Amino acid sequence: MRQINQKYRNIDKTTNVLSFPMDDESMIIPGIKILGDLVISEDTALKEAQDARITLEQRVSQLLVHGILHLLGYDHETSDEDDKIMTKKSKELISIIENDKNLSWWM
Repeated sequence: MRQINQKYRNIDKTTNVLSFPMDDESMIIPGIKILGDLVISEDTALKEAQDARITLEQRVSQLLVHGILHLLGYDHETSDEDDKIMTKKSKELISIIENDKNLSWWM
């Protein structure tokens, strides 16, 4: 994951999820738009899950939603307001996926 982050973002450290939007119009299947690709580091997700005392599946759900939101144009790094918007949307989607309105395990 560190190598991928270095190669594509010029950031020399590991991360938990990377999103690669599909911008090439030629890659669109008629009637279907491919958002892009996601890479989730299982090692990092496992460590984060253990630190937060949640399951690996819960952490992967969080990271999957996070990555998909990036593919849809959300960006928590642009401002505090954008971070709040993305966090709110993440919790909304996770509560549906996990069927858990409480989200007491949310990181």
